[in-house]
Amino acid sequence: MDTSDLQRAIENFLNRLRSVGKTEPKGVPPTFLQINGPAPDFEAKTTHGDIRLSSWNKDKWVILFSHPADFTPVCTTEFVGFAKRWKEFQERDVALIGNSIDSVYAHIAWARNIEDKLGTKIPFPIIADLDMKVAKAYGMLHVASSDTSAIRALFVIDPKRTLRAMIYYPLSVGRNIDEILRVVDALQMTDETGLAAPANWKPGEAAIMPPPQTMDEAEARMKEREAQVEDWYYAKKKSA
Repeated sequence: MDTSDLQRAIENFLNRLRSVGKTEPKGVPPTFLQINGPAPDFEAKTTHGDIRLSSWNKDKWVILFSHPADFTPVCTTEFVGFAKRWKEFQERDVALIGNSIDSVYAHIAWARNIEDKLGTKIPFPIIADLDMKVAKAYGMLHVASSDTSAIRALFVIDPKRTLRAMIYYPLSVGRNIDEILRVVDALQMTDETGLAAPANWKPGEAAIMPPPQTMDEAEARMKEREAQVEDWYYAKKKSA
């Protein structure tokens, strides 16, 4: 890390200390997010300029994920992991955006450092959430873990800006990119087919048919010939 990067990291740390004890930002309601509920909208400064969630990559899925701090080792492995799989997210019409309670200068310095030292360019924006507005709106601050750093939270948001999945990790455990892609594949499959993804499902595998709702439907399910029927309530069919 050169002198300018170190100065920015120190500035970022001091900004965190100043933020402790600040009151809740105006306009941010108490956090109670629900799957299939609306994703909280926000405006934020990022390494790619100012954005508003509701209009940013409007026709795409969005994965918003938080990390505790720039220039930390586990977070660095995650950003390298997301960057290396970025094209796979693009193929699924998914836009990535990171978030932490750091300055945009610290984000830029860290992204440049990752490219310089590890040979990986960070192609997606990172939110500079110094006022904690995004972190608080999405419940990224867990006081039992830290009151000045976001935990490893991840939110899958569909093109209608509906919250479809939430995954939380502790500060000490990095995320599994394969599982995140699997969740996206499963959500998109269920939207397209009306089927449900069983445990450990992967694209191309059979998926769960909705269970019958009447006695007649249960009887008909047992006679289904184009599905793998184990019992009236448990049947699978091809998902693609």
